[in-house]
Amino acid sequence: MREPAQSGEPKNPFNSVPIEITVSVGRARPLIRDLIGLGENAVLTLDKRVEDPVELYVGDRLVARGQLEELSGDQAGQLAVRLTEISDLSNGLG
Repeated sequence: MREPAQSGEPKNPFNSVPIEITVSVGRARPLIRDLIGLGENAVLTLDKRVEDPVELYVGDRLVARGQLEELSGDQAGQLAVRLTEISDLSNGLG
């Protein structure tokens, strides 16, 4: 992670703008006829296993990988991602 801006560095106004991160746990490629036939309680098999890393995206750019975790304590049941690999973002997200 980058250190906070030093007194001599100009502050970047974009540092406080929130971004949306999408966490991808897997993909499925059903036929349209099978997808249309899905109903409540149907199971759609993904291409990943529970222990496989998830991928984090900003837009369509892969920015990190990690493991899903369930929080405990006051946030019991809440999902979180423990980052295990971070992409080089030195050239920005574009």
